[in-house]
Amino acid sequence: MGLEETAALATGAEAPDGAVERADFRAAMSRLAAAVSVITSDGPAGRVGFTASAVCSVTDDPPTVLVCMNASSAQNRALIENGVLCVNTLRGDQEALSVRFAGQTGLTGAKRFDAHPHGVAATGAPVLADALVALDCRIERVVRVGTHDVIFGRVEAIVPGPAEGESLVYFGRAYHRLPSAAR
Repeated sequence: MGLEETAALATGAEAPDGAVERADFRAAMSRLAAAVSVITSDGPAGRVGFTASAVCSVTDDPPTVLVCMNASSAQNRALIENGVLCVNTLRGDQEALSVRFAGQTGLTGAKRFDAHPHGVAATGAPVLADALVALDCRIERVVRVGTHDVIFGRVEAIVPGPAEGESLVYFGRAYHRLPSAAR
């Protein structure tokens, strides 16, 4: 199939300025499966945590990840001022934890940490118990893109979780469990 044929298959509506409509973009992104993580931080601006699916590796030299966070979030300023974050990748059975940190239970700020065991990483960021893996990071750079801040974190330590287990992923606007690969 050529480029013209592929372009002819596009069905999304365009905004007057030629940009893709927001609703169409969100629908397209719902078809992109993503690991679910809880991003945590603690420091002078207080303990905060939020659920994120927009997390990915940037480079392995130096080990760096990026996390996207809505710039208007009440926790955005605190996270950036703390200068540290921990990416806690959730297990398949931790959907309730994801919902808690997504703010869907009405809990805010440090209260989201109540009732779930957690430790402290080398940077001071909270590490959630039983996460598949936790990446302890120092924030290196923040770039504002539209409604979100893209936060680049240099990984300073890795806290491995259970050797086996399902991963919690978000796909099609719903949670799913992805089994671990057979070794």
